Amino acid sequence: MTKRSSKQRAEAAAARRVVVKVGSSSLTSAEGGIDAGRLTALVNVLAAAHREGREVVLVSSGAIASGLAPLKMARRPQDLASQQAAASVGQGLLVHRYTDAFADHGIRAGQVLLSADDMTRRTHYRNAYRTFAKLLELGVVPIVNENDTVATSEIRFGDNDRLAALVAHLVHAELLVLLTDIDGLYDGDPRKSGAKVISEIPHHDMLADVRIGKSRSGVGLGGMTTKVEAARMGTQAGIPVILAAASDAAEALVGRVGTYFHPTGRRRPTRLLWLAHATEPRGQLVLDDGAVRAVADRRASLLPAGIVEVRGRFVAGDPVDLVDADGSPFARGLVNYDSDELPSLLGRTTHALKVEMGEAYQREVIHRDDLVILEI
Repeated sequence: MTKRSSKQRAEAAAARRVVVKVGSSSLTSAEGGIDAGRLTALVNVLAAAHREGREVVLVSSGAIASGLAPLKMARRPQDLASQQAAASVGQGLLVHRYTDAFADHGIRAGQVLLSADDMTRRTHYRNAYRTFAKLLELGVVPIVNENDTVATSEIRFGDNDRLAALVAHLVHAELLVLLTDIDGLYDGDPRKSGAKVISEIPHHDMLADVRIGKSRSGVGLGGMTTKVEAARMGTQAGIPVILAAASDAAEALVGRVGTYFHPTGRRRPTRLLWLAHATEPRGQLVLDDGAVRAVADRRASLLPAGIVEVRGRFVAGDPVDLVDADGSPFARGLVNYDSDELPSLLGRTTHALKVEMGEAYQREVIHRDDLVILEI
C-alpha cells in the first residue's frame, strides 16, 4: 500500500459526497459470475461511510457478468445484441444482490440506469440531477449503470469508468474513487518486479511517461487506460480522483492508499466532458490556419469559410474532430451538416450562402457551445 500525505488524507476523508466506481473484475469469481463475498465486503465499506454521514453514489459494473451464467454463456459476448441480452438478465440480479446487502445495514438502495442522452440533453440532465438529489436526500444509495439494454454503439459511454466521471460531475461530487483489481497506477508493468505504485499525479504531464497496463481480468470492458482517462475527466472538472484496489476500499475512501490525482481544472458543462472524452469522432474537418486560431484561441464557432477538406462520413449531430494542416486533432464538436452537404460550402461565407441558398445555410458548421478543445 502506498501512503498518502496528511493533506490528501484529510481532503479525501472530508469529502461528503463521493462517487465510487467498481469494475466487473473486482466483483466476479474465477468462473465469471458475481462473487457474493466480494460484493458484500464492498457494501460493508460503503455502509460504514454512509453511517458516518457521507453521501455515496455507487457506479457498478457487473450486469453483463451477472447475466452470463443464467444464459449459459461461457464468456463475455463480443456483439452488442448479446451483451444487451446478458445485461437485461443480469442487471436485475445484480441490483437484487446490492439491495439485500445494503438492507442488512438498514440502508435502502435505488437503481439508476443512464444513457448518453441523459448527460447531453439539457432536460434529461436536469431530471437526472433532481433524481440523484432526492435519492441522496432520502438517504438512499443510488446504484448506477449504463442502460446497456437500449444503448447503441454510437451513443454509449463506452465503459463505466467514463460514466463514473460524468456522474461525479453531475451530482457535484467532492471525490471520485475508482476501484479495480490493481492497487494503483504503476510506473511500469505491474506484472514485473521493480514496478511501483505512483502515489500521486499532481498534473497531467506526468502521465506522458507512464506505461499503462491492462486489468488482470477478462470480464470487464475497461482497462487501466480508461481509468486514467476517467481520472483526467474528473480532475479537469475540479474533482480529486483516487485509483485503488477494491480490496482496499475502506482505506481508499479516506485517501490512505492508491494513486491520488489532483484536480487541475474547474467545473465545466458535462456535455463537453462527454464530448471530449467519451465520444468517437465520425469524421474530420481540416481547417486553415486562420480558422484554427479562431477556434483554438478565440473559442469562435466554426464557419464554412475556414474549412479546406472534409474527411469521413457523418450526419448532422455527429461528433467530428477539427484538425490543423498537419492533420493533428485539436478540437471536437457536434456538426450541424451531413458530410455530403459540406463540400459545396467550403471556403464560402455564411452571408454568401444565405444569398445563394437561403437562410437555412446561414448557420455555423459547429457552434462554439458544441465545441471542446482537446487536451492532448
